[in-house]
Amino acid sequence: MSHKTIVGDLLARDGSLVLPGVYDALSARLAARAGFAAVFVSGYCLSATQLGEPDFGLLTQTDVLDAARRITAAVDVPVIVDIDTGYGNAFNVERTVTALVQAGAAGCFLEDQVWPKRCGHMDRKRVVPVDEYLPKLRAALAARGDAPFHVTARTDALAACGIESAIERARAFAAAGADAVFVEAPESIEQMARIRAAVPAEVPLVANMVEQGRTPLRTAVELAAAGYAIVVAPVAGLLASAHALGAVYAVLRRDGITTAAADRMLTFPEMNTLVGLEERYAREREWLGS
Repeated sequence: MSHKTIVGDLLARDGSLVLPGVYDALSARLAARAGFAAVFVSGYCLSATQLGEPDFGLLTQTDVLDAARRITAAVDVPVIVDIDTGYGNAFNVERTVTALVQAGAAGCFLEDQVWPKRCGHMDRKRVVPVDEYLPKLRAALAARGDAPFHVTARTDALAACGIESAIERARAFAAAGADAVFVEAPESIEQMARIRAAVPAEVPLVANMVEQGRTPLRTAVELAAAGYAIVVAPVAGLLASAHALGAVYAVLRRDGITTAAADRMLTFPEMNTLVGLEERYAREREWLGS
């Protein structure tokens, strides 16, 4: 009998799930306001925003857990967290998943790269042996207990070892009980079709849509039709926000005032609404008895 998860319930209800990448409480709140049923805490985005560094395994377990706690506290939608390789062996994975469950997260992505890992769409990735990864996957599945926590097993073997190895791992991960399987960075629609055909149909597959990345961009509808029920857009929000920040800072530096960029900015009252200022004022008035 399969483990009941929040993500599984969403898939049963809607047939597919699109996860926007978020990296802090505000980006998560914006994604929830846009109507997404769940959000994904992206390791790439955390590394860029917290450290100003590429996704090269520089984030620690503490960095990721702290971010996850802030984000789960800020939104009511389910939060799925990228936990890279689990930050060590199976005991480290156990500790990470236990902490995420306690924080109220709804799931995680766990990958098979050698630590320190790197973004799935970067060069020179390496993967650990399957018999080193599977204990970590089993630890993640056991550590969740009865919580409706979804575990996605990710392999980066396609780039490191070839598609046959990636498919072999995907099948092994599915057989070990992963709730979903994620073969990172296929480079063609044909490769994606081979992966789907090789993995049992009842196991959801993940498609990672990285703008200018290695995998062809397709719509969520197209991906669902191709058998990819979970679609992650991990960096779209970060790319957009970095572009917007760069543009408004350039205007401010040039003009000494932001007037020329006003149409690309929230108003101050709109921002206050987004972060819930009026609700805070209302509670304050109750406490003051006014």
